[in-house]
Amino acid sequence: MGAAVRGLEARGLMGPRVRILDREAPLGYLLLVPLLLLLGLFLAYPFLFGIWLSVTNAQIGDNGHFVGAANYQYERSDTVFIQSFANTITYTAVTTVFKLGLGLLMALLLNQVFPAQRFVRAALLLPWIIPSVLSTLAWRWMFDPTFSVVNWVALHYLHLPSVNWLGTTSTALVSLMIVNTWRGIPFYGISFLAGLQTIPTELYEAARVDGATRFQQFRQITLPMLRPILVVVLLLSTILTFGDFTLPYVLTNCAPYNSTCVLSTWAFQIGVNGGYIGIGAAISLVLFPLLSIIVAGVLIGLRSRD
Repeated sequence: MGAAVRGLEARGLMGPRVRILDREAPLGYLLLVPLLLLLGLFLAYPFLFGIWLSVTNAQIGDNGHFVGAANYQYERSDTVFIQSFANTITYTAVTTVFKLGLGLLMALLLNQVFPAQRFVRAALLLPWIIPSVLSTLAWRWMFDPTFSVVNWVALHYLHLPSVNWLGTTSTALVSLMIVNTWRGIPFYGISFLAGLQTIPTELYEAARVDGATRFQQFRQITLPMLRPILVVVLLLSTILTFGDFTLPYVLTNCAPYNSTCVLSTWAFQIGVNGGYIGIGAAISLVLFPLLSIIVAGVLIGLRSRD
């Protein structure tokens, strides 16, 4: 076989191909071609098509025609869109703060040595593992005004009045935040736990020798060492929360009186249920410039820090 290959190379039949495959850079680009095709087919094309739809008056059954920024101008006078935009910002900001704090606390606790450590770690992952629809339906039953286990506990043990969690405008959005926080904490906790386990124990031993307290160790060692993971997890969670659809749709679906609408559910209501695909696409793309700036800033900050 070796003699045959050498013979083909001598006649110039395999020389160019072998030389290309032996070079690292061309081979790397060649191996990226299938991935780039998949990304272009399933990500780039739908995204670009969505941008095109946002500047047309397309409806279900009608491709429409180019209308420029008319859909975006319509949003400025849409009171439900303005409320949805405010709800999305509030929903993302509040849940991100709670998930960050509680996830970091969860990671610090799970990083300790205690009995049944592996079982506890696996059990705390259940909110993240369970399908969103199933867990959201369970929470919807827990918030039910008649059969709510939350109200039953509050009434019988805490002597508090029952609350119509999903039926009033003052508590419905709070209920959404509670469920999103409960679901997102394991993602933060496990990610931070992985980062904690990469921190050398010698740093903590040296700090204890120097008389540093636990809080000083946390502030001077843990937080700086966790910074890259913390920023990346925060970025991913923020993007996912901005675009969260399943949880708000299943739990409230904009009720009551559109008080729990976020941009994803309102875009669905307008684009699919209402049939105005162009306006729905424009609503869904509103946060893209803001998220692009945030992502670029985080990536540049991480690179300059490194």
